[in-house]
Amino acid sequence: MRLHPKDHVERYTGEGWWTDDTIDRLLRARAAERPGGLAVVDPPNKPALMGGVPKRLTWADLDAEVDRVAGVLLGHGVGVDDVVAVQLPNSVELAVTMLAGIRIGAIVAPFPVQYRQYELTQLGVLANVSVFVTAADRAEGIGALAVPSMREVLAWGGELETATADPATLDAHLKSFERDPNDCVTICWTSGTEATPKGVPRCHYDWLAVAWTCADAAGLTADDVVLNPFPMVNMAGIGGVMLPWLRTGCTLVQHHPFELPVYLTQIATERVTYTLAPPALLTLLLHKPEVLAQFDISSLTRIGSGSAPLPPPMVRGWQEKHGIAIINFFGSNEGIALLSDPDTMPDPDDRARFFPRPDAPGTTWPGTLGGTKVKLVAADGTEVAGEGVPGELRLSGPTVFAGYLAGTAEADPFDDDGYLITGDVFELAGDRYLRYVDRTRDLVIRGGMNIAPAELEALLAGHPAVAESAVVGYPDEVLGERVCALVVTKPDTEITLESVTEFLRATGIASYKLPERLEIVDALPRNAVGKILKRELRESLL
Repeated sequence: MRLHPKDHVERYTGEGWWTDDTIDRLLRARAAERPGGLAVVDPPNKPALMGGVPKRLTWADLDAEVDRVAGVLLGHGVGVDDVVAVQLPNSVELAVTMLAGIRIGAIVAPFPVQYRQYELTQLGVLANVSVFVTAADRAEGIGALAVPSMREVLAWGGELETATADPATLDAHLKSFERDPNDCVTICWTSGTEATPKGVPRCHYDWLAVAWTCADAAGLTADDVVLNPFPMVNMAGIGGVMLPWLRTGCTLVQHHPFELPVYLTQIATERVTYTLAPPALLTLLLHKPEVLAQFDISSLTRIGSGSAPLPPPMVRGWQEKHGIAIINFFGSNEGIALLSDPDTMPDPDDRARFFPRPDAPGTTWPGTLGGTKVKLVAADGTEVAGEGVPGELRLSGPTVFAGYLAGTAEADPFDDDGYLITGDVFELAGDRYLRYVDRTRDLVIRGGMNIAPAELEALLAGHPAVAESAVVGYPDEVLGERVCALVVTKPDTEITLESVTEFLRATGIASYKLPERLEIVDALPRNAVGKILKRELRESLL
């Protein structure tokens, strides 16, 4: 399934932002260059996460294991453009499964491990999943999902662990089709203002454009050891870590779900040089030197962060106290890929507050940023030209996706000029920079996971005591935000947080979406046209 129109392919290949590389070619190249080099490492607590023993694979081992699993998938009827769903924690097995699916021309749909029956059924149907790969302890529940297209469930810790396949069959299959960089390789999921997550198809072209930028901004080389705590299911985990790993041939150390003692131990024992972390955690660690003092983090030279504005004192503090540069990322599944790196923005305060204006004249930025065009559009539809005037960010470029999966979005995400409508508000800051102002959507971001309030509000409408509700985020020093439900109750009824969470659990919804705070109110504030004023609600929770 090819994604981008011919004129986009001609434009970005002609300008050099897109090449004929594919994800599988990168893996083959790394295996040929560094067969004995360490490629990927399991988290030490893997037995508790999914069973089995922690693995450490060289690039040659990884390539061979991808071949084996690719052959097994073929043996179970997976072919070109079939959708293979994957739900695994960050592990060697997750990387192998994704790469095996891509090798045989399938489309991989990775799901967060927090998703349960509700989400997996809904999205499995939308993606037309053929085969589902998971861990053995989840296989039975996934096999019971009402997804008509799903033929089979394969499990690590079960058949996938040791099954073999005929190498000649794989070789014949690889020779039977032409792999094009415009072919869809993944479908990720993004939660917006609509109740149903939207499917985001990605091809080699746009994924590798993201990877180029993220690898360059972090200055990654084959000598680096990268610790990945972000689930490899969306932009941060795939575009920010997995694909830069394949591009450079560095060592990937997996971590997930987040556990601070395990995370810091891995930095020390694996001699990690680069990692990612949410800003709230970095602020917390900076203010608790006694925690960091228990671990040797001397190998660490830079950290990527994002998903929320970075406090300048935090970015400056890590640089001054630890000599570690914080790289400021602003990204989305759809293709926003802005970042502030220490080479082009050496001042830590600037790096916290500003992002590059990619198309500013006379500038040079990492990776494919130079191919990105931006504009800011004011509320009245006019384009912002002066400094300090907020406008919605719209952009086009080699990292932008081609459009949502059919049936998962209510509106075209592009404007009449072909620019992606991001829903995020920025200002121009001088000739070279953009400053983030706010997000226009009501999305709650809890520990890096997106939660759509509309989804929870729609489910809460079925609670016997709820007349109406609004869901918003409230600040949390570790997770960034937590979820609060504000409820107007029906007459002569009572409601508790426990009854709300029990009701939502019964729907099969992921536990990370559950409200952790309940406020009972007489009425929800509304504007003149009846829209709930969520900003007022958020402010009332401070």
